[in-house]
Amino acid sequence: MQQVLNSLLSLQEIDEDLGELDRSKVYLPEMIDNINKDMEQLETQYQENKDACQQAQKRQAELNLEIASSKEELEKYQQQMKVIKTNKEYDALVAEIDDKKQKISDSEDEVIKLMSVIDESSEKVAELEKQIEEGKANNQLHLENLKRELSSIEEKIEEKMKHRKELTASIDRRALSVYERIRKGKGGLAVVPLRKRACGGCFKQIPPQMVQQIRRGDRLYTCDSCGRILIWVDEE
Repeated sequence: MQQVLNSLLSLQEIDEDLGELDRSKVYLPEMIDNINKDMEQLETQYQENKDACQQAQKRQAELNLEIASSKEELEKYQQQMKVIKTNKEYDALVAEIDDKKQKISDSEDEVIKLMSVIDESSEKVAELEKQIEEGKANNQLHLENLKRELSSIEEKIEEKMKHRKELTASIDRRALSVYERIRKGKGGLAVVPLRKRACGGCFKQIPPQMVQQIRRGDRLYTCDSCGRILIWVDEE
């Protein structure tokens, strides 16, 4: 019977490995997808900041031309002030000059703001470009390993299932049936060791006489509380 118990414990290890492989079929693609999404997000931020910088530079160039043109017109108005003859012409020209000065001032204020945008965007572009380069270098090998691991899962599952089939063929049918029933009901953990004279599954204390019976390993013993199969381990 001790051999049966050892076989059940080995079977449980195989089933745990199979469960982890099944979970890997879900979380490995998610990990790959998350890495790709992170890189795509960096690329998007990089392009947005690059576009913002280019648009600001374009607008700055337009404003500089407008300012230069306005200053030329302002110079003409100021020259005209010397030759005007009526108060009406004077008032009209003063209004034109004030309007042109205000336009130049507003444009220069906008240029200053654009310079700040250009500096910030340029700095961010350089920072993101570095992050993208580092990300590509760091993630390439990681992605290759994840993809390699993902592609080998089915082969590993097939190998584990073959080993499981060989092992179950050597286990007593009744003991195997008890194991399968408990494993299904307890979500995988069917065989647990005694820990400090308590069930390793639910931690309920086991009576001393039953502990000695479990230690002999002459038949299957289950926990009265959780129903799991109890085995002795040489830790006490």
